[in-house]
This record gives sequence, structure tokens and C-alpha cells, in this order.
Amino acid sequence: MKKVLVPLIALLTFSAFTLYVMATADQSLLQFGIQLLSRSDTAQVVFDLYILAALTCVWMYRDARARGKSFGYVLPFLLVTAVFVSIGPLLYIVTKGLSKPGAAVNTPPDGETASLR
Repeated sequence: MKKVLVPLIALLTFSAFTLYVMATADQSLLQFGIQLLSRSDTAQVVFDLYILAALTCVWMYRDARARGKSFGYVLPFLLVTAVFVSIGPLLYIVTKGLSKPGAAVNTPPDGETASLR
């Protein structure tokens, strides 16, 4: 449990804040995204976050595969990451930390590891 305490606190806090912001916002998430992309300075930050999100998705996929999990297992985390960026990886880390060690461990093909190459 100690292993997931910090990511769990971050997940719960950030998710609650995200829910609050979405509930009280004057515009939809899509409108907000379009507004961010309309200026080069804010668009740069959005692109930067999504590059990081894409790299994180690669890591989650490879890590899940190395742990013997299917693509169907990791797909919900990837979809949440595509919309909410930080919440997907935080949820993945918490879920991974709460799972029993050694559960569903299959060796991935061709000796691939969970590291990002």
C-alpha cells in the first residue's frame, strides 16, 4: 500500500479538482481545447503535454505487455490518457500497485522488456 500512496493521493486530488472544474466551467472541454490551440503560446503547452502523454502510453502498453496483460487491459488507461492526460497514467500506476505480485505473468515475445526504448 505504501507503494501506491503518493500516486493514489495525486489521482484522487487531481480527479476531484478536474471534476470540480468541469462542473463549474463556462465552456465545454472541447471549446476549451479549441481556445487553447488558437494561440501559439498555449498550443505549444498542449503539444508538449500530448507528446508526454504519447510516451506514457507507450510505456503503459509495454509495461502491461511485459506483465502478461492484453491490449484490452491497457486500452481504458490509454483512452483516459487521451482525454484527461494525467489521470490515465496515475490510474494505471495505482491499479498496478494494488495488483497482486506475480498475477498473470507471461513472458513477452522476443524478450521485450517494459522499458521505453
